[in-house]
Amino acid sequence: MAETVHNRIAMLRAERGVSRRDLAEALGVHYQTIGYLERGEYSPSLYLALKIADHFDVAVEVIFSTEPFPRLS
Repeated sequence: MAETVHNRIAMLRAERGVSRRDLAEALGVHYQTIGYLERGEYSPSLYLALKIADHFDVAVEVIFSTEPFPRLS
């Protein structure tokens, strides 16, 4: 069974008008890393997950989950 970490990075970026490149620069990672995270192709380290949560000023559980997030529509 593969370990999957689901996330809401794309939703938060869209809500706040932040590009992948801008988020990557703020976090000190390559912009492609943000794409990999959003598509679920890469799970963040705990450190990176905490940095992302801090950047958006939300709890890490708001962005990341081991269960899929419910659909909004």
